Amino acid sequence: MPSNVLPPAMETAELIWRDGVPESTKFGDVYFSRDDGLAETRYVFIERNHLPERFHSLGAYGHFVIAETGFGTGLNFLATWSEWLKQRPSEGDHAILHFISVERYPLSRADLRKALESWPELAPMAQELILHYPPLINGTHRLVLAGGRVRLTLYLGDVLDAWDDLEFQADAWFLDGFAPSLNPDMWLETAIGKVRTHSKPGTTLATFTSVGRVRRALAAEGFAMAKVAGFGRKREMLIGKLPVTENAPPQAHSPQSVAIIGAGIAGATLARNLAERGVPVILVDEAPEPGSGASGNAQGALYAKLGVDYNDQTELAVTALAFSQRFYQRWESEFWHPTGLLQLASTEQEQDRQRRFLSRNHYPDDVLSQVTAGEASELAGIPIHREALWFPQSGWLQPAMACNTLIEHPAISAMFDFRVESIRRERGQWVLHGPNNQQITAATLIIAAGHRTASIAPRVQGTEIRLKPIRGQVTQLRSESTQLPQVVICGTKYLNPPYNGYAITGATFDLRDNTPFPTLESHRENLEQLAQLLPSVNISGPADASELQGRVAFRCTTHDYQPAAGACPAKDEDYANGAYLLTGFGSKGLTWAPLMAEYLADRICGHPPCLNRRLSRRVDAERLYRKPLTDR
Repeated sequence: MPSNVLPPAMETAELIWRDGVPESTKFGDVYFSRDDGLAETRYVFIERNHLPERFHSLGAYGHFVIAETGFGTGLNFLATWSEWLKQRPSEGDHAILHFISVERYPLSRADLRKALESWPELAPMAQELILHYPPLINGTHRLVLAGGRVRLTLYLGDVLDAWDDLEFQADAWFLDGFAPSLNPDMWLETAIGKVRTHSKPGTTLATFTSVGRVRRALAAEGFAMAKVAGFGRKREMLIGKLPVTENAPPQAHSPQSVAIIGAGIAGATLARNLAERGVPVILVDEAPEPGSGASGNAQGALYAKLGVDYNDQTELAVTALAFSQRFYQRWESEFWHPTGLLQLASTEQEQDRQRRFLSRNHYPDDVLSQVTAGEASELAGIPIHREALWFPQSGWLQPAMACNTLIEHPAISAMFDFRVESIRRERGQWVLHGPNNQQITAATLIIAAGHRTASIAPRVQGTEIRLKPIRGQVTQLRSESTQLPQVVICGTKYLNPPYNGYAITGATFDLRDNTPFPTLESHRENLEQLAQLLPSVNISGPADASELQGRVAFRCTTHDYQPAAGACPAKDEDYANGAYLLTGFGSKGLTWAPLMAEYLADRICGHPPCLNRRLSRRVDAERLYRKPLTDR
């Protein structure tokens, strides 16, 4: 890929292969030892950082953080993953390995697969890594592996940007990458200063190099450095450790119990995420079953409308889309249907927007590509009369079934038909008061109640919460009387493929309509706009709009149309500890929920967050709180 490629795509590594070993043409150096790359990784990084004994001694709910300066082929990561499982073989163990790595020139999926074929003992882990390997776009990617016992945060971009963007404190460092003489920027004093910033008392490091400039720079940052015997033909290498002080902060612990108000897709994904980390969850909802609100439609499309410019908002959206596609993979045979998705521009304004989008951006084909009208028609199985954007990894879900499936976990208990009447903080616990003197008590509270969040959430005196409900009505089309696509199509409306004889189209976007039941007017709006978007669907099949079935739900949207995931403001002492919001997903709840749940669970459990600092600020819940205009 040329170096002048448009964002957000990355310039991939250019390799030559000598005797099965990949070598970088840019740096003129090998990715691993020609003699035995796996043995070298184990000797240099795993043994010299004393990882086997440190992994083994970690508590059952602890976490261990390793940071690496060059991901390369992923060999170091896979070797560490293997050692982690060797030292912690129990499936009931809830300790998590967090591996944070940076790569400026990532390998293509094909090159990654070829490079890792040399290590058959790592094959199961390599296959899982390749399956979850993210699209090669600039930014931060979280991969949840080994059933959640291993989490890889892969930053694609410059190493200095990574250490500025990411929040973590490492327990151990793999100072990998090519030799300092071949790749000097990685070893600048600035980079080593950032290594120190992300370290804590007791942090260790290891590196192939024994260069004096590197040793002196690390020593100047407080690391006790030493030269030790290198691997194979390399005579020496460096190891280091930050001295342990009596005032070293203790590792954060996961909460003893969590209550989540709201059993829609937001609450269900967060409940599942926390439960798989070993956190007991009480899920509360006023409805009789999960997925009864905005997550209750029979079908929902998984898509994101990406910005014309690749800014923080666009980065957040595409990160969420890619993460959700990986997240739902394990339920493909149940509620997830990855048919692919076509995005059409049906108006002149949208067509102009799409042209500008394509001229300013380059996305890898596994994210999206432009297709002709003929190609779109072949993909959809129905005539399409305009060019489109093709999202091959997207599709549609059965949202209510997703909510039901996600909460099926032994660490999740659910209480339905429980309308929260008041919330109080009593003796360090949250107490939810419901009907008939019922109470629920938990150490941590999350409000994920959709459009009811603003009325339930803890208040900060003198402020209002900037959330609003938006009505959306969907319409059900019978497959026997319409020509329906075999992929999801979206534009001014979306249309799903048929399932059990029906397909869902919609939804209306009613800012000032609070009608809770389907209306004939909204059905007509859905049908008329769908006819403009897709004339070939032949929606005149139903005799009359009044005969159609549909459903109304109220989405919850923030003032800036960005999701909210984070702690409630701590300005009121009564609500200063352990209260969080997870809300504001609008019409993209299926896309936002998995990533926002992962991020909030990271925060709640004190783990390295999956979002960088810029994107964390975009979803900060405190931005929703403001004083009313009359008070300013």
